[in-house]
Amino acid sequence: MADDQGNLVRVNEVAGLLFPQARAGTAIAGTVPAWLSEAHTRCLAPVTAPTSAPGAGALVKGPVGDRSYEAHPTVRGDGTVVWWLVDDTDHRLAREALRMERARTAFLGEASNVLLSSLNLERCMDVTAQMAAEHLADAAVVIAPSRGRELPIVSCVRGGLPEASRVAAHPEVVPGLAEALQGFPPVPSRWIDPATAPAWLVPEGFGTVGSIVITPLPGHGVPAGALVLLRRAGGAGFTEGEEVFARLFAARAGAAMSAARLYAEQASISETLMRELLPPSLHQVAGVEYAGGYRPSLDHERIGGDFYDVHPAAVAGGASLVVLGDVCGKGLEAAVMTGKIRNTLHALLPMADDHPRMLNLLNTALLNTHDARFATLVLASAVREGAAVELRLTSAGHPAPLILRTDGTVEEAATHGTLVGALPAVTTETAAVTLAPGETCLLFTDGITEARGGPLGGAMFGDARLRRVLAECTGMPAEAVVERVQMLASEWVGGGRHDDMAVVAISAPRTNHLSAVDGHTRGRFTA
Repeated sequence: MADDQGNLVRVNEVAGLLFPQARAGTAIAGTVPAWLSEAHTRCLAPVTAPTSAPGAGALVKGPVGDRSYEAHPTVRGDGTVVWWLVDDTDHRLAREALRMERARTAFLGEASNVLLSSLNLERCMDVTAQMAAEHLADAAVVIAPSRGRELPIVSCVRGGLPEASRVAAHPEVVPGLAEALQGFPPVPSRWIDPATAPAWLVPEGFGTVGSIVITPLPGHGVPAGALVLLRRAGGAGFTEGEEVFARLFAARAGAAMSAARLYAEQASISETLMRELLPPSLHQVAGVEYAGGYRPSLDHERIGGDFYDVHPAAVAGGASLVVLGDVCGKGLEAAVMTGKIRNTLHALLPMADDHPRMLNLLNTALLNTHDARFATLVLASAVREGAAVELRLTSAGHPAPLILRTDGTVEEAATHGTLVGALPAVTTETAAVTLAPGETCLLFTDGITEARGGPLGGAMFGDARLRRVLAECTGMPAEAVVERVQMLASEWVGGGRHDDMAVVAISAPRTNHLSAVDGHTRGRFTA
């Protein structure tokens, strides 16, 4: 209790233990903490006095030693003030712990969102280093598993940008690093001497390292790397709670890095397999001009059930084999089936001159697989004979090829047959066709003729329209014919749904006369 003159009137036993110098009759100022003596002065000030500080009767808080207290004033009628002090340390610590826990939870949530928003491994390492440096330490280093003799690392200092590099170093020189890279539990920071940190582990210009935390970045079955946290000398070291929190962050970062690495590996495998499933680019082979075009049923897909191949003759002067097919179905499953068919046909190339036998062997191979899909095919053997191209065309359940003559006439090749992969045997009829210079044979899948669109959106492109389009391509090279047919079919479909579309053009190139070099010797023709 203190009077209006700032003198202590009474000090009970507990208050005497808290403030050893407090005695009745002594001044409150200098006897108790400044925050309490100042609160006593404000408490006695007139209510009308302009001040932004708490007024009479206001609760105040402050530290006493290593603990905190709430001081509750009661102003008596004679001008004295009775101060009741309540120990608030446990409540304050609980509030601070709750606030810190909420902040850490929010940080972990933000980290998860940021890390999982990218499937790029380098980006994940950058984000991990930067977030760890900003929230957990003065600097952070993310180390990925070694690639050969080098360690891929990303380092970041608080307030800076992440920097990636590769160092030729052995992780065993850093206590706990080799174990962390193998996924073993982390070594407590108190066991690591900061002076042993090698130069490559400390960002340039960081200064003297005061404490280090090394924790693994756990992945999906395989460790994703290690996270190293650094604090400068002279600052506070890592507490046990901070090390535990660092492991929680590392778990999220490791999961994101592992997912990014797995995605990169799968993307690489898919790209390798995709190259084998994609239709090849075509060009002139042995004096015969080829061109092809393919559009999958969905724009975001690259492969589907339509395919084509051109297999050059094994010996000079032999016929090249052209294959165009359509597997039942769409997307990846159909594309896998096309891969099987293409590989089987490639193995049967020694008998490419015998279309029926080749198709029946393919049919037997498809019937012996667990896949119930079937396919339609058209085979074309093409060989240059003088200026013309001789074709043998065989259809197995596929639309018959169209022949474009030099006068604009469009003919249908007289070939037909049963599809492959459905019946015990394949029956076919082969047609022989001669292409004069400038004439083209068009192979196509039903995705072209059955494409629906047009002004009303539901009409089929149809055989008649395809013939008219082809007749307009008279005299065009094979590549131009394919581009023209694809362009008009795509315009017809517009943004509507459609099946896979594949087109192959086989042309007999026009010959051009080259004059004699010296004006006397005989000139020659070239394609």
